Amino acid sequence: MPRLNYERLNMRKVSGYAIFINSLQILAALLVALLSIFRGDDIFTGVVEQAALSSMALVVIWGAVLDIRDAFSARRIGDASHMLQEAMDKLTELNGALRAQRHDFMNHLQVVYSLMEMQDYDDAQGYIEKVYQDIQKVSRSLKTAIPAVNALLASKLAECEDRGVSATLTVDSAWDNMPVPDWELCRVLSNLIDNGLDALKDQPDSKLTILLGETIHDYTFEVQNNGPEVPTTIRDRIFQLGFSTKGEGRGTGLAIVSNIMKSHSGTLSLTSDSNQTRFSGVVPKTTPQANP
Repeated sequence: MPRLNYERLNMRKVSGYAIFINSLQILAALLVALLSIFRGDDIFTGVVEQAALSSMALVVIWGAVLDIRDAFSARRIGDASHMLQEAMDKLTELNGALRAQRHDFMNHLQVVYSLMEMQDYDDAQGYIEKVYQDIQKVSRSLKTAIPAVNALLASKLAECEDRGVSATLTVDSAWDNMPVPDWELCRVLSNLIDNGLDALKDQPDSKLTILLGETIHDYTFEVQNNGPEVPTTIRDRIFQLGFSTKGEGRGTGLAIVSNIMKSHSGTLSLTSDSNQTRFSGVVPKTTPQANP
């Protein structure tokens, strides 16, 4: 799948311009229509001219409304395409890791066999333990029924290791029949994990915990970190678009997460104290009849 060039084509910018320009067009057309009706004697003469101008204004408004609707649709498609590309990138990374493990497997067996043949049992045991740990880093994330989510989790666990963050992943559900599309799930989990990693910057003994589960009625997830407490004064605004404590140009990640959850009738909550900050999500299950 070729990578989309978002630097060349920015759907949000294009749709934003279309919405702004067409909104001005609607206002202008409304002004012309109102002038033709209420000040016809001073500006326009004749019933025919007034009717023509009013008709023109209605046509312009109708066209502008359609353009604005299409601009919003284009923005949604652009966002979905971006999320899908991110999911595909994570799948590609996971596929590379699995291929590398398969390629190295025979080499590992040969080393272990040679060590056993030379009766270096302690060295063989140490080597097996090291190889086992490497395999576990990837295999512990392959527990859901959603390949894109597995790929994302494998990537994020590797990133935690690179940053020196102790990461724990617990998967108590395969998330079969999850009603949220794969790429949106990846966007939700990715933003929450990234937010946790940002909170753990320069934090000694940093820990990140990811929990995936389900109940009879819901799918659930939690992302926890032992970073600084989120001040109570900003907790009500933390999911608002544009709000950020990290500087200008930030403040979209948690807003995106909140919007995705709301679009699927889900909920997202935050609890924080001096020991732990936890983002908890709940997505209601849907019956087969609800998804024809």
